[in-house]
Amino acid sequence: MPSAIEARGLRKAYGTVPVLASLDLRVEEGTIFALLGPNGAGKTTTVRILTTLTEPDAGHARVAGYDIAAERSRVRRAISLTGQFAAVDEMQTGAENLRMMARLSGLSRRAADRRAAELLERFGLTDAGRRLAKTYSGGMRRRLDLAAGLVRDPGETSVIFLDEPTTGLDPRSRKELWEVVRALSDSGTTVFLTTQYLEEADLLADRIAVMNAGRVVAEGTAQALKARLADHRLDLVLRDRETYLRLADRAVHHEPEALTLGVATDGSAAHVRELLDTLDPDRTDVVRFTLRGATLDDVFLALTEKQAERPTEAPIAQSATDPAANPTEKESAHVDARI
Repeated sequence: MPSAIEARGLRKAYGTVPVLASLDLRVEEGTIFALLGPNGAGKTTTVRILTTLTEPDAGHARVAGYDIAAERSRVRRAISLTGQFAAVDEMQTGAENLRMMARLSGLSRRAADRRAAELLERFGLTDAGRRLAKTYSGGMRRRLDLAAGLVRDPGETSVIFLDEPTTGLDPRSRKELWEVVRALSDSGTTVFLTTQYLEEADLLADRIAVMNAGRVVAEGTAQALKARLADHRLDLVLRDRETYLRLADRAVHHEPEALTLGVATDGSAAHVRELLDTLDPDRTDVVRFTLRGATLDDVFLALTEKQAERPTEAPIAQSATDPAANPTEKESAHVDARI
């Protein structure tokens, strides 16, 4: 399939500390791509580079077919960006927020009114459209924030970047936002998602990349990543701490407080018996065991357990008036509003 995003050899350092170390990525058109990683792994820096908010020290990338350095304005016209914090004006209504963004993006007054009404309906906010945004719940604000990034003609926005969009939301609000993201993908839009919620990536993403220390250390479908570690996991509750420490190197999952270790297995009865006989030949060290399917949590922990100390990444700027976000230019949370 054609690529919506291609990046090769992206590097970025803050002072002498590297944040991205020769990062390679490819995202197919019309798919949901999730980028996972611990705090400081380089996720937000990757988004800032791909959305033209930060220049890489080395490497190159194309987004929506345009070079992020040579065709910066074209990239910005083809993408939408929703940062980690909802960037809505709380003293305006939902409809007023959307009309303002539409006008800033170049739509006429009549077109802005029409587009605002369409987006309020699409994101389930029609009844709340006349209310001040400060009265919205967290989930409603995030939906309004996402809608604000789509105020231009739907055909103009081909790639949407969502940087940890559900952080701080309650479970119901997260699920509502997931439905919106799926609908965007179903309409042919490419979604680039960064998240620390592994369940979110498992449920939404067509492909997942795991970052660690500025590099992609694994990539594939959720099922392929789980199979890479193991089809199943045998969780062993051990007799004492001495036994726990002796067997810890064999495990892919560790719970020291509960004296529990998870060991990779194919899930067959024969392999489970073999593991128990090998790890506990005298049948005195294992108090009880549980067989469970491997999860993305297992993959994530196995791949990022030895995370090096990283600098704290700056979040996507909340407003165009925040000078700390970038000392050289003002930025808002929606790229299209900066054109």
